Amino acid sequence: MARGPRKHMKRMFAPSHWMLDKLKGRWAPRPSAGPHKLRECLPLIVMLRDRLKYALNYNECKMIVMQRFIKVDGKVRTDMFFPAGFMDVVQIEKTKEHFRLLYDTKSRFVMHKISKDEAEYKMCRIKQVFTGPKASPYAVTHDGRTLRYPDPEVKVNDSVRLDINTGKILDYVKFDIGNVVMISGGNNIGRVGVITHRERHPGSFEIVHVKDQAGKSFATRLHNVFVIGTGTKPWISLPKGNGIKLSIVEDRHAKLSKKH
Repeated sequence: MARGPRKHMKRMFAPSHWMLDKLKGRWAPRPSAGPHKLRECLPLIVMLRDRLKYALNYNECKMIVMQRFIKVDGKVRTDMFFPAGFMDVVQIEKTKEHFRLLYDTKSRFVMHKISKDEAEYKMCRIKQVFTGPKASPYAVTHDGRTLRYPDPEVKVNDSVRLDINTGKILDYVKFDIGNVVMISGGNNIGRVGVITHRERHPGSFEIVHVKDQAGKSFATRLHNVFVIGTGTKPWISLPKGNGIKLSIVEDRHAKLSKKH
């Protein structure tokens, strides 16, 4: 009989985008409860050990986080199972490095290196807008933040630029046709393009049509679309490839030309 929440995760059940090899042990790190979902996050241990290669094993990861070297969104995190997720800023002051967690077009997390200035802010997608006690408006973001007294123009699906140190909204961008977006879920995850059309289906999933820089069009559900800038200019720097998905043939040509 199970008592309480699960505390373990089998290696075979871990999200495939963590890219853990299935022969290196039976267990995988189970992320703690936190701002991002279990299957849509990257725990700090996977980040330090398997991505950045700063640690060789579990114990070394523990040593690193317990020395308070790792900051996620400006807060020191000493839990190596803390779930960092899409758009989070990870700072390692010891190495003077700043990363933003973004997706590549193969649905994997990219530790995208950014400058110190860019590490001062992050983009947050508005999931809900409420009126709280004493008629004070507040908005809830994709990473579980509650922002009180947002601009009255800010609505669901819009994005806000947030100052990481103060937690205040610096700027916002509307979910409008012609704005640049990044896809944060579904089959087209990691692709970047401009909104061309929005299909409304009351009672069902709304569909958004997007066109990327290469001129290819694709469609996805509304809740997968994350606005990252006005017009065609994103407010954040993009990872290698600029969010353009290559076909299998194009991908092979690119890899072969790199070798020669």
